[in-house]
Amino acid sequence: MELVPLLIQLVSGAVGGNIAGSLMKNSTLGTLWNSVAGIVGGGLGGQLLGLLGVAAAPSGGLDIGSIIGSLASGGVGGGVLMAIIGAVKKSMAK
Repeated sequence: MELVPLLIQLVSGAVGGNIAGSLMKNSTLGTLWNSVAGIVGGGLGGQLLGLLGVAAAPSGGLDIGSIIGSLASGGVGGGVLMAIIGAVKKSMAK
């Protein structure tokens, strides 16, 4: 496993988590926890999609396709996990 694609996924996960938090005002966790949830989701989502062969190339190279795949999978994974955690938090508050 290469380190650079993982770092790209973690950073894009943090961005994805914060974007999801800003879009879902009722379920936001705050900037810090949106970032934390996004980082975890970006790492997990990027790795899961990489294993499935959907996103980043298995070699983890630094070509443009691999970088875009890491950005997309990390951002989507971060946004999805933040949305799930936010929805659970919102439903528990009722």
